[in-house]
Amino acid sequence: MAAAKETHEGHKTSPENVDASNRDPQFEPVMARRELLQIKTLEEDEEELFKMRAKLFRFANENGLPEWKERGTGDVKLLKHKEKGTIRLLMRRDKTLKICANHYITPLMELKPSVGSDRAWVWNTHADFADESPKPEVLAIRFLNAENAQKFKAKFEECKNETRERGKRAGAGSKESSTKKVVEKFSELCVKEVKEEKEGSQEPENPEAPEEET
Repeated sequence: MAAAKETHEGHKTSPENVDASNRDPQFEPVMARRELLQIKTLEEDEEELFKMRAKLFRFANENGLPEWKERGTGDVKLLKHKEKGTIRLLMRRDKTLKICANHYITPLMELKPSVGSDRAWVWNTHADFADESPKPEVLAIRFLNAENAQKFKAKFEECKNETRERGKRAGAGSKESSTKKVVEKFSELCVKEVKEEKEGSQEPENPEAPEEET
């Protein structure tokens, strides 16, 4: 009888059988949960130039057996910073949104067609930040069809040219600014020399000089 009573009490206090009236659930407000979901992605200051679904691969050579390894499937984006004007390629995996490619577009990058496929491209980057610390990578990207692959290439080349022109303008501006500073310094030197010459041509009066004999 005592055993039956103990079993009954244990059943009564188990999590599945606790009376609803004894519960005190706490629900977070909907707005609070929405605020928690508003996580910054560092894309807020960038303009989206291109977005398309694709599959990414990287050429792995760490273990002495060079091979292509799948890095993730998701949306590949080309993003332009609204203030700096820099353009980067960013790709996140589906569902997890983990970054699998993240690097700047540079004028020296070249998309090469993948052997035996008209919907894939291969390229090199000297500093990919997918794993936070930058490292050189050989990447390949494959699209659903050849048309999408061509759209990506066209936009990639456009971004490359824009980056090249921005670099030229920045270089020209820097050179012009440097030349202007040199000219200003030379002008200051000339003004200083002229001033010193004028001051040197005027003989100072010496009150202690002897008078000339008559």
